[in-house]
Amino acid sequence: QVQLAESGGGSVQAGESLRLSCRISKDVFNRSAMYWYRQTPAKERERVAGFAADGRTMYLDSVKGRFTISRDDPQGAIYLQMNNLKPDDTGVYFCHAIAIYDSSQRPYWGLGTLVNVSS
Repeated sequence: QVQLAESGGGSVQAGESLRLSCRISKDVFNRSAMYWYRQTPAKERERVAGFAADGRTMYLDSVKGRFTISRDDPQGAIYLQMNNLKPDDTGVYFCHAIAIYDSSQRPYWGLGTLVNVSS
């Protein structure tokens, strides 16, 4: 069974930083588009940042200039460096992989890590 292991959440003050990590088995990582999502009680789950299947990066408009996604291919990991955090960034952050096979795609989700930003 494929598992995504997330870490790095926590409680911080506005303006501070956190770095999230997500690891997945290399054989799945090498064939996957990888994303970070977040969810709050007030919003549907939204895509925050990611690497598309073609390698391009994307960011939610509200995090551009503050968040940076990176990857370590040998480790099968992605990271989300979050700087200048704001209370609106509060939520549960999920790692999401879409593994691409010849004729199908399989989605995988982590259990989430809580980020709480207080003003």
